[in-house]
Amino acid sequence: MFRRPDRHTVGLVTQQSTENPISVELDVPAEGIAVLRVAGEVDMLTSPTLRQRIAEAFGGGFRRVILDLDAVDFIGTSGLAALVEARSEAGRQQIDLWLACSAHRILRPLEIAGLLELFQITDAAGRVLGDPA
Repeated sequence: MFRRPDRHTVGLVTQQSTENPISVELDVPAEGIAVLRVAGEVDMLTSPTLRQRIAEAFGGGFRRVILDLDAVDFIGTSGLAALVEARSEAGRQQIDLWLACSAHRILRPLEIAGLLELFQITDAAGRVLGDPA
């Protein structure tokens, strides 16, 4: 489901609902940069949606993709696998991939799985863009 661009928002690519407890919103705050704002649960049922939206962003000609995970309530092993796959594909396509996250509920699973070192992580998407917030 897409909506008309509002400011720099490109479109709401997935609506969160009871059938699909994930939403992924694509925002283009600057030329060549995409921010995917992920909300809800990233588990075995919803990780295919996340994978698809990441692939779409990678195919959009962006040189940097930021996955904003602060509104994610839960991330399971399938979600972690989706992030690792995204990192690999970003490397192949020479896309600068960042995770924007300050939530312990997301950072802790990354840490337990030994994945923190694999990612460029910031506490807010704006910091990657040069904004102080």
